[in-house]
Amino acid sequence: MSTLLTNAWLLTMDAGMTQHRHGWVLVNGDRIAALGSSTPPPADTVVDMGGDVVMPGMVNPHCHLAMSLFRGLGEDVDDRLFRYILPLERKFVSPDMVRAGTALSALESIQGGVTTIADMYYFETLVAEVMDRAGLRGVLGQTLADFAAPDHATFDEGFALCDQLADRLAGHPRLTASIAPHAPYSTGPALMERAARWHDDHPDSRIQIHLAETEPEVVWAQREHGMTTTALTAATGLLRPGTVAAHCLLVDDADIALIAASGAGVAHNARANGKGGRGMARVEEMRAAGIAVGIGTDGPMSGNTLDLFAQFAPVSIFAKILGHSRGPLPAADVIRMATIEGARALRLDDRIGSLEPGKQADLIRISLDAPRLHPVYDVFSMLVYAAMASDVRDVMVAGQWLMRDRQVTTLEPAKVMADALQIAGQFQAEMAAIDARVS
Repeated sequence: MSTLLTNAWLLTMDAGMTQHRHGWVLVNGDRIAALGSSTPPPADTVVDMGGDVVMPGMVNPHCHLAMSLFRGLGEDVDDRLFRYILPLERKFVSPDMVRAGTALSALESIQGGVTTIADMYYFETLVAEVMDRAGLRGVLGQTLADFAAPDHATFDEGFALCDQLADRLAGHPRLTASIAPHAPYSTGPALMERAARWHDDHPDSRIQIHLAETEPEVVWAQREHGMTTTALTAATGLLRPGTVAAHCLLVDDADIALIAASGAGVAHNARANGKGGRGMARVEEMRAAGIAVGIGTDGPMSGNTLDLFAQFAPVSIFAKILGHSRGPLPAADVIRMATIEGARALRLDDRIGSLEPGKQADLIRISLDAPRLHPVYDVFSMLVYAAMASDVRDVMVAGQWLMRDRQVTTLEPAKVMADALQIAGQFQAEMAAIDARVS
């Protein structure tokens, strides 16, 4: 079946940043068959986009989906990680909790126009089940760490879960397996080298890792290994094409050169990092070095929202603050980071990230009805500084509608909310018990 989208303001995000102010897109099966602004071809179904913006579905290259259930918890408590988060994870992170939290995040992501997500958490085969049901595209990472994990007691068990995930997703048209060593300090060089060997044995997989995120991590790497945390990661072979390094806040020029030479991508999480007081990443320098930098949300515990529109202004503003100028990271570059560059960071840019014939039909429609979006002198500036997730009207992945007229078609929103709130009630009761014991 073919679908023709007409009367659309097409932002293709191709190499030439081609726009078609009165354009059309022909979708045949799961792929874009043709697009343009001339006379459109015939199709089985014709959908009028009403002059709205149609652009590639957005890419979130770093997230912990199931942690939506921790959103807003203990925000003003200095020691919330040790007082609440870790005890709650130890007690409540289970298959049911992961399913409920992932479904809540999938629902939010669809409503916000995010069509591809790189997730790293626990019980990742269950995350895959929810993502598949939701119709989303994803890179799904089984986390490995030396602290108590809820789904494995030893590294051998953790690698077995990675094997299971890779087997489950082999040949899947939308979902890709990933190994996810948590961070250099929480795994160590031996496990990182083993993870690199695992990737050698699973060349279609990806690697995800938190890198150069905090001062203690950098101090640890220098004290224990006499090098930066980025240099240590490179020495283990874990920086390579197919690796997505999240954060990269504390990198020097040599570190940036190492990442660029490795072919690894970076997930930039401006809002979560700013909210945590961790600093501002050197995005301009990384991109100038040729590194693909996508825009991530981090987990909802850290950044609260999975809405990429809410990330856009901080991404651009932080770069401008660092550069002491309005010039750094212009709006068009921010949208590139959210689409084709995020896809390149995940090594999916041959399939998604731009609207081009032969690519997967992952696209979104952004309504221009809201007064705050007008006048539109620069469509990219409008998207970065004025548009909101609620402006996303339709979402398509692999030629299938996931949302039409703000109604999600692949999930049951009422059930998703009910399941999430039931578990949140258990969290709240446990927090009250913790407070009673501490006081």
